[in-house]
Amino acid sequence: MPDKRAGAERSHILTVSLEDYFHVRAFSHVIQQRQWYRFEPRLEHTLNRALDLFDELNCRATFFVLGWIAEAVPELLKRVVERGHEVADRGYYPRSLRDLTPEEFRDDLRRSRAAIERATGRPVLGYRSARLWPDARHLWALEVLAEDGYRYDASVAALGRGTFTTEEWRTVHRRRCGEREIWEVPVSTARLLGVTVPIAGGNYLRQLPSWVTSRALDRLTRTSDAPLVFYFNIWELDAGQPRVGGATVLNRLRHYRNLHRMPERLRGVLARGRFRSIAEHLGLPIAAPASDLMSEPAPGLGRMAPPRVSLPIVPARERRASAARMPVTVIVPCFNETLVIPYLANTLRSVEARLAEQYELSWIFVDDRSADDTLASLRRQFGGRPDCRILSHERNVGVAGAIRTGLHAATTEIVCSMDCDCTYDPHELEQMIPLLADGVDMVTASPYHPDGGVRNVPAWRLVLSRGLSRLYRLVLRNKLETYTSCFRVYRRSSVLPVGIVHTGFLGVLEQLARVDLAGGRVVEYPAMLESRILGRSKLKVFRTIAGHLWLFQRLASARLFGRAPGPAPVRAGPRLRRDSSVVDAPPAEPMPLPDSPMAAEARTQ
Repeated sequence: MPDKRAGAERSHILTVSLEDYFHVRAFSHVIQQRQWYRFEPRLEHTLNRALDLFDELNCRATFFVLGWIAEAVPELLKRVVERGHEVADRGYYPRSLRDLTPEEFRDDLRRSRAAIERATGRPVLGYRSARLWPDARHLWALEVLAEDGYRYDASVAALGRGTFTTEEWRTVHRRRCGEREIWEVPVSTARLLGVTVPIAGGNYLRQLPSWVTSRALDRLTRTSDAPLVFYFNIWELDAGQPRVGGATVLNRLRHYRNLHRMPERLRGVLARGRFRSIAEHLGLPIAAPASDLMSEPAPGLGRMAPPRVSLPIVPARERRASAARMPVTVIVPCFNETLVIPYLANTLRSVEARLAEQYELSWIFVDDRSADDTLASLRRQFGGRPDCRILSHERNVGVAGAIRTGLHAATTEIVCSMDCDCTYDPHELEQMIPLLADGVDMVTASPYHPDGGVRNVPAWRLVLSRGLSRLYRLVLRNKLETYTSCFRVYRRSSVLPVGIVHTGFLGVLEQLARVDLAGGRVVEYPAMLESRILGRSKLKVFRTIAGHLWLFQRLASARLFGRAPGPAPVRAGPRLRRDSSVVDAPPAEPMPLPDSPMAAEARTQ
């Protein structure tokens, strides 16, 4: 039997990566850094759980923190320091050294170090890369770290039979870098059939059976005098975090598997001995007067303002000067979107800030009889705002029906519609609205335009959508690359008189097709379509395909014989729930704008 008492008498090292679920590098191909501000942060709650657990077990840890987080929520770093833990550097963004030159790496270090030291009032002594180093290609970074005064690095991960699998690299040791020295603190590993494998990380603790990691850790502490160097990610204590869509099966398995078991398994590891921070283990002083660190930023940086968490980093664009802002209504259809509403709210705050100089925005949120807490979430986020209206259907009718409800409730001539999950970036309305010029009745986003694009969208969806676009190009007058997008700008007086039969996804295309056959002009705007990040798609594939084939033959018959494609009554929209704010709404009074030929013709009929 392992001598657990021997391990319990020894001192070990505990490190924590302080990052939220949407910062994870495994999801970087789905979630862009420019989108971080949109997500509802869960870092504070999870951090408090970890700090309470460490207090209970008398543990001290080194928290590796992104500079972005240090600037966004400095109060959390202060809390870490006040609870007796060390804060170290992880770079400003989670970038691999493969993507950086030595000069870029040095600049990134100085930027993140300055942010962390301003937040904590303590010196930053150590560094860990966002991606652990499996081989010797990144050793040049040790010289940069030593030259910049870092006392230790914890980026090495011994895997397989590579450079870092020798006994020296597998334990805490000091290395000479030019005229300086730096400590290397590699993650603990074990040998299995002559191959070095990691055992002391949160992912391995979750993925492997608990008896496997328990025996491996017992053997390591029994056969080696070196301290156990254990790490985990703070988000691993958050089993209730939202599930990110668009990720690969392997990444989903790696990220979410056994999250609910992590607290118990972590407690078992920390009960094996006394865990300390890296600085404490190495005997490095971590206290320093706050005034010495917070008076000026790091050399070569200049003063840095806190990050604009509520606004994305976007290129500056020339804004149209106008004496008065133009009123615009934006319709957001919602169905079972509880998970998405906070993400939507953060995004729309940024959109409002971007468009505030040019447009007076009002918002209409249409809950299409959701079965979850979407309506309550909408009221929490947008209720009570004079520029927001929340409508609710008595029964579910579909996305096109929800958009029609918004069109009837709007009181402006320019009306936009967008997806609740923001798969199209609503900031693009800044460029789309001006395209609704004289003679244009609708502007639609087009990812299949030569200047558009798609990101992480399933191949089957691309094949389906592109195929439908080719079909409809054969029968419609407006030759577009994309016909199925919900992200649009409408001239209300042109679109509202043209009714639709289908109120689901099929009705989105039907609305455009009827405008087209009535002589209206549709302009497309090249846009980027991204995969849905939170929640699940509501699209019913086979039903949608069958519906489009039916609609196509109706439209083809109408174009060939010059008659209307079936009945299309001008509807007042689906019935609304009595608690909806639209029940006693005043009649619409559209803002007069230059008419298109179609709008003028519609009013004379």
